[in-house]
Formats: sequence, structure tokens, C-alpha cells
Amino acid sequence: MNDLIDTWQIHNRINNYLLAAITDEALLLGIGRGRNAAEQFAHIHNVRLMWLKASAPELFATQTKIEKGENLSREFLTQRLNESGDAIASMLETALAAGKLKGFKPHPAAFLGYMISHESHHRGQITQSLKHAGYKIDAKVLYGLWEWGSR
Repeated sequence: MNDLIDTWQIHNRINNYLLAAITDEALLLGIGRGRNAAEQFAHIHNVRLMWLKASAPELFATQTKIEKGENLSREFLTQRLNESGDAIASMLETALAAGKLKGFKPHPAAFLGYMISHESHHRGQITQSLKHAGYKIDAKVLYGLWEWGSR
């Protein structure tokens, strides 16, 4: 397997690791008028779909956008993140082989960096908004977000 595809898959597992550590009730917590934790995960999924639509419409056609007001349970979000994560991996695999990704410059490896940066930003928002809302994520889980060798 390509190391860059493996990197994407590790990253997706880390998203799911965090999601698995948050109760369904806590997923609905947030602060201010921003997105709650569940909406942050839904946003991650929907941005993936935005890129699939632009760069790999054949893969986008197999996906389901998360709409406002849907029941955002942990199981539902996990399923959607796994589906879109697999589709992004397929898109990356094709793009890396071709040396380009439609609609993104400079190259597919930079797209991988862009996606990981974007989603990691939202993971940080999730952990911080939960902390400020009074929900404590276990320290083992927070450290586990950095254990890429075992995810």
C-alpha cells in the first residue's frame, strides 16, 4: 500500500477514535453559536464530499451528504466518516498515480496535507468546545490522538 494512502487511513481512524470516546449526549454539546461536536464531524464528512464532487464525481455519486437536522448519533457519524474516508482514499490513490488531482494544486500529496490539516483543526475545535462545555475527554484518549503508530 502507498504510504500516503496509509497516512490518510491512519488519520481517518484517529477521527473515529475521538468520535468513539464521546457519548451521544456529549456530541450535542457546544459553546456559543458555533457547531456542536456532532456538527463538526458532519462538517468534516461534508467537506470530503465537496472535494469528491469536484475531483471524482464517480466516487461522490456513492456518498450521502449529512443534512442539517439529521440524527447525528455516533454510529451514524462513524458510518459516514468511514464511507467518505474510503472514497477519499480511492480518489487519492488515483490522483497519486496520475500525479495530479482535478481542481487542486500543486499536487495530490499537498491535498493530503490540506485535508489532514483541515480535519485536525476541527478535531481541536471539538476537544476544546467539549472542554468548555464541561465534558471531560479522558486523558488517555487525548494522548491517543497522537499515537499514529498504533492506530
